[in-house]
Amino acid sequence: MNEDIKSQALNVELLIDYQKDSVVSREIIKKELGTVTVFAFDQGQGLSEHSAPFDAMVQIIDGEAEITISGEKHTVKKGEMIIMPANEPHALQAENSPYKMILTMIKSD
Repeated sequence: MNEDIKSQALNVELLIDYQKDSVVSREIIKKELGTVTVFAFDQGQGLSEHSAPFDAMVQIIDGEAEITISGEKHTVKKGEMIIMPANEPHALQAENSPYKMILTMIKSD
């Protein structure tokens, strides 16, 4: 975990800034059993289809994301979350607006 943010109440939207034509990430917690990372996607940016060996929870903290899981598109807006199941192909895209998200991945069998 970043020592500079421990034991503080923080506005999660301010943990990361947008950068033009970029995807930016900041790891907040990194432990053997999982990670918490914040991301900022500029409009038109995304992560191409991939899969992960663990369930991953995405919480949108600004804007809206288009998240495709096993070919099914979901629009996830600020204040909403979605769980991307382990081993299912998924992709994330800032189609209509930039967005920020928190990605929580818990590693388990």
